[in-house]
Amino acid sequence: MGSRGIPAETDVLIVGAGPGGYVAAIRAGQLDLDVTLVERDAYGGTCLNYGCIPSKALIEASGTAHEAANATEMGIDADLTVDLERTQAWKRGIVEQLTGGVEKLCKATQVSLVDGLARFEDEHRARVITDGGEHELAFDHAIVATGSRPIEIPGFSFDDEPILSSRDALALSERPDSLVVVGAGYIGMELATVFAKLGTDVQVVEMLDDVLPGFESDLSRPVKRRAKELGISFALGEAASDWHDAGDEIEVRTETEDGDGSTYAADRVLVAVGRTPVTDTVDLEAIGLETTDRGFIETDDRARTDLEHVFAVGDVAGEPLLAHEASAAGQVAAEVIAGEPSRLDHRAIPAAVFTDPEIGTVGLTAEAAEESGFEPQVGTFPFRASGRALTMGRSDGFVRLVAAAETSRVLGGQIVGPEASELVAEIGLAIETGTTLEELGGTIHAHPTLSEAVMEAAENGLGHAIHTLNR
Repeated sequence: MGSRGIPAETDVLIVGAGPGGYVAAIRAGQLDLDVTLVERDAYGGTCLNYGCIPSKALIEASGTAHEAANATEMGIDADLTVDLERTQAWKRGIVEQLTGGVEKLCKATQVSLVDGLARFEDEHRARVITDGGEHELAFDHAIVATGSRPIEIPGFSFDDEPILSSRDALALSERPDSLVVVGAGYIGMELATVFAKLGTDVQVVEMLDDVLPGFESDLSRPVKRRAKELGISFALGEAASDWHDAGDEIEVRTETEDGDGSTYAADRVLVAVGRTPVTDTVDLEAIGLETTDRGFIETDDRARTDLEHVFAVGDVAGEPLLAHEASAAGQVAAEVIAGEPSRLDHRAIPAAVFTDPEIGTVGLTAEAAEESGFEPQVGTFPFRASGRALTMGRSDGFVRLVAAAETSRVLGGQIVGPEASELVAEIGLAIETGTTLEELGGTIHAHPTLSEAVMEAAENGLGHAIHTLNR
């Protein structure tokens, strides 16, 4: 990022160029608004630079290495090494291509790009701090898209060399021989899998009783089983309390609710217990905006805050902390500012976990459907009955569809298995368009493909599946 000129006034000030902010900027530019986008780090935000994209790159690289080294059943024998420094260079190339693309798209829609930090002074003025000094900027509307940062837990400061945030872990050019991962949520489980596949001895510590809290147990179970096959050990129901230097290694101490303690030795510790919103950089007090107890900015279905001309999108606006939700909210904010009748619809926001196997969910679970007053009609299909999954050597998991029994309209879906993050899109489309199980099951899917599992699950829900026993 180089130096940019700073205008004296703008229609829309956007603070933060992550997937919420930059999308809002491009959409507002398309709608002929004068837009100023202020970013203090890198275009694309955490997602493109330090999160979604780098992690998927390392997941792909480690998965490729592991599959090549463990394909004897297919008649493939390989003796390979992984040069993590070259892998990181490849990853950086991808990131630079994407962030460069974001910058070009912003420029193409006449967005003014400013490298700096923006702080509110009052409801229509901000102070922008850059390497060249401080500048005052008047705005009609503002969008806060400052994102989130990793949560630090007491006793584990990211300033200490052995303690890694997810951002630190994704930038390692040498793999640690051993690693303690604190937190078995999706970030902890994804990165635990990456390092285990690269040959690191991984110990996961989680204060709750199971991995991937927030997901149904039958979705997380195949992930946990596969992780154990990869050599990952689990200490569940244990909270990390502190650590100390033990010479060649460090030791992490944990405690259970009953006060029992354990110690785990490792080269490094990755703390991945969640993320917290970044609101301390923009001086919300200057415009009278308060945050929730958890630090989020409350918004309505138009991404608007308590101030009619100030909007908030992405992680800073609360759950779900997902890049694609941020982008959707960014588009809505831009369109509302331009006078368009736009609003957020949270019925079908998918969530994907890039573990092995992957998890993809969207819409309602059977339990949630029942709580919402529907009689759930459920259809499932196991990947062990999928010819394509078997040829890939990845037959763990299943597809589950949830529909309303009265109308057969699809309400939700849950997938654990190969390419779940891709397959869930079809179910999201079904929810948005009011598609029924009959219509989904009656849509001819190519054979042999993983997507046939969605069709088969629909037919199973109707009681006439061909390739599995009907419910």
